Amino acid sequence: MRRGLIFLILLLVVGSVHACREEAREQAKEGLVPSLDGKSVVMIIASRDFRDEELQEPMSVLEARGAQVTIACSVLGEVTGAKGMKVTPDILVDQVNVEDYHAVIFVGGPGATEYWDDPKAHSIAKETVAAGKVLGAICIAPVTLANAGLLGGKRATVFSSEKGKLEATGAIYTGADVEVDGKIITGNGPNAATKFGEAIAQALGAS
Repeated sequence: MRRGLIFLILLLVVGSVHACREEAREQAKEGLVPSLDGKSVVMIIASRDFRDEELQEPMSVLEARGAQVTIACSVLGEVTGAKGMKVTPDILVDQVNVEDYHAVIFVGGPGATEYWDDPKAHSIAKETVAAGKVLGAICIAPVTLANAGLLGGKRATVFSSEKGKLEATGAIYTGADVEVDGKIITGNGPNAATKFGEAIAQALGAS
């Protein structure tokens, strides 16, 4: 009974994502939303316990509008999200070349602490800002940006438990679902994942 219910829920989620993709494709064709053809995005996930929705939903939004999405991780081989999603990363974080992408996104989830104080993650984030490209982080991942020294004086949001970590680095914590300050876009958690993806898409379409 329980397995049957879980399977039904998964079918509903997959169906919903597919429907959203189709709607976004039609809107892009009609010029209602910006087309992202030719845009490339790298999404950085933790080696375990990334948040499934925070990868899947923004990726679906971006791919539906024509963007090419690459998934980077600290390990290659299959990794598992906090809710059981299985993903095989395309490249290692150490292989990320910011010049190759129009946007860099740090995905949240419990495992995202992996990058909070990681020198390579900080370097990627700093290079993204220096190059004038779109930089995104959701859930607890904005702490990585804060610790890299990128949120001082910037409006930003984060999962509420980490509010103090942002403020300690000089960020202006707003508590919004999604916050946009220039080309730095932050989201506060899985419930904002689609909205976060749309904000990334909007910024990419305008750049």
